Amino acid sequence: MRTRLTWLQAYCAGFLLLSGFSAAATGTNEFLARIYTNEARKTLPYRVLLPKDYDSKQTYPAILYLHGAAARGQDNAEPLNWGPLLFLEPSLRERHRFFLIVPQCPSHGSWQGISLFAPAGGESEPLRLALDLVEKVLPKEFSIDPKRRYLTGVSMGGCAVWAVLVRRPGFFAAAVPVCAGGSASMVTDAAAKYPVWAFHSDDDHLMPVQQARALVKAWREHGGAARYTEYTGLKHSSWKRAYAEPELFDWLFEQRLGVEGLKR
Repeated sequence: MRTRLTWLQAYCAGFLLLSGFSAAATGTNEFLARIYTNEARKTLPYRVLLPKDYDSKQTYPAILYLHGAAARGQDNAEPLNWGPLLFLEPSLRERHRFFLIVPQCPSHGSWQGISLFAPAGGESEPLRLALDLVEKVLPKEFSIDPKRRYLTGVSMGGCAVWAVLVRRPGFFAAAVPVCAGGSASMVTDAAAKYPVWAFHSDDDHLMPVQQARALVKAWREHGGAARYTEYTGLKHSSWKRAYAEPELFDWLFEQRLGVEGLKR
């Protein structure tokens, strides 16, 4: 009897494990796998999620997601495991129709030109290619609203979010940096015209929470709108809560270029 029970428990555990893998695979398959090659033959692997019931006669907002260092490589499904799969939540996709663009850095690459976490650095080649995707490439194929482009990122990608807003003010209507930091001294009046909602955990062991607090403070001091949500006990995984926040996407999709600060 004990042997039979042990076998049954193992079978059930195996079934649940396989079911989990199946669900993850199904979610991954929702994202189209692609490689962008520019005129100089530089390449960037990426995934793109289309709006539910996409209609080319309508225009849609687009979110560019920048992953952290752990998701670098050549398997462009890996970045999906660090936040983008949460965007598949059925009620979210029903309420908001949007594109989600998920590029991937090479194994030893970065979104920043100098180092992984130095916003003062210039734009790296992968970042330039990612921005080209949003601005020039995908709009030729899909109906993307140029006034409703948004940027989000986690860790290394979140640091790049702050830096991109400073270097290219007005390129994105709003941004969501998650478990990210940088130097508050880089913030400018021009950058702060565009709203942000930052997320961090007070015990983040890789990215000091003081950096996030300082950036938000600087954004506000430069006249900008900066929401800030600080969690407790999530360490460097605040993205697991951030992308599930019920108000986040309602707030994000109300922001438009030309009507900055519509909802702060």
